[in-house]
Amino acid sequence: MIRKRLHRQIYFAVFLCLVLMVAFTAILFSVVGERGPNNNYRNVFKVVTSLTKYAMPSPSLPVADQAKSIEKLGAELNVAIALFTADGEEIGSYKFKGRKPDFDRLRRKINEDDGDEDEGGWLRNRRGGYSLLLDDGRWFVARPKGFPSRPPLFGVLLWLALITAAIGLGAWPFVKRLTGRLARLQTGVEQIGAGNLSTRVPVEGKDEVAALASSFNDAASTIERLINSNRQLLANASHELRTPLARVRLGVEMMKDGGTPARRAALERDIAELDSLIDEILIMSRLDTGTKPAMNEEIDLLALAAEECARYETCVLSGESAEVMGSDKLLRRLIRNLVGNAHKHGKPPIDVHVEKQDRYAVLTVHDAGEGIPHELREQMFEPFHRAPGKQNVDGYGLGLALVRQIAEAHDGQVEIVDEERRNCVFKIALPLSS
Repeated sequence: MIRKRLHRQIYFAVFLCLVLMVAFTAILFSVVGERGPNNNYRNVFKVVTSLTKYAMPSPSLPVADQAKSIEKLGAELNVAIALFTADGEEIGSYKFKGRKPDFDRLRRKINEDDGDEDEGGWLRNRRGGYSLLLDDGRWFVARPKGFPSRPPLFGVLLWLALITAAIGLGAWPFVKRLTGRLARLQTGVEQIGAGNLSTRVPVEGKDEVAALASSFNDAASTIERLINSNRQLLANASHELRTPLARVRLGVEMMKDGGTPARRAALERDIAELDSLIDEILIMSRLDTGTKPAMNEEIDLLALAAEECARYETCVLSGESAEVMGSDKLLRRLIRNLVGNAHKHGKPPIDVHVEKQDRYAVLTVHDAGEGIPHELREQMFEPFHRAPGKQNVDGYGLGLALVRQIAEAHDGQVEIVDEERRNCVFKIALPLSS
């Protein structure tokens, strides 16, 4: 429902904030704008009021003289002004155009004591400008240009409403783009759930949503790799288990007629071989899914290699003590598989060497055999892979695959390298314990 709801929720949240801002501004304007301590604003009107009353012609002068005084004052100030009698008859004016103010309304406003005292007795006209009731009953009207004036509340609200509408329209595509990326993430999750493990989503931008998309792609790649690995492991294991199971079944049938010691020994070997295969499959499966033993044992790699090399008379161990953190069971399996492969597929002697290089403990294993061609070396670490010509040799092709998994589980790496006077060397580097 992201596509239908989330972008609206975000957009309405932004829009609601704008509406609240408008309401707060209106309240602030009505409370502080009309009554706030704007001393400079009030002082201007008071000074203008005093100067205006001082500059007005005396009411005892003839009307013509009063008109000339008003024209002269307007010309000097370059302001449209006019002087009216108490009855509203024009005495004189300068550039005063339009209809005269409604003096009856202004007089009622004064009588009702609704005049704006902060404006020094000046009253705003509906038709623009300001009117001032002089002490002698005459009216002085001015329509100045650019004179400081507070805008009406309605105008402020209209202006804020226009700003809100503009921000609202501008925010819509950004909100839509954001939720569109989330919608594509949701679609990717749905496709993964439907079994399409190759699904990936585009990483757009450099924000948190982009980081989420990148994490989703990484997780999808890991899930796809694990499931494909388990499928391959299951398929290959099913095939490889048939042969020892068939031999065990045949041995059991032959034992019914009275088994000889040779038959019992052969049956025991088949069962041990089957047990070893199942054990390696379980270890690989656990390492694939991240279920592995605790890696908090401090292990001397040289001592561990000595125990495994003692199983073979042709194995020669050399090097120095190097301690690593990990699992004794897994590292023992790693060394056993390497030495066992050299014994089965190579030629004696088998040389095992342990040394420290920088921050790593390096274990190397090599024999006097022909080695492995360069083009086949990477394939040797694939599960159930067997080199050409080795199909009839004991084993199932899991040894080296398990070696790589164990090395990577210990934050190490394994590779096949060439060294002087050696065809190929298995080299494992594991971080030293602190």
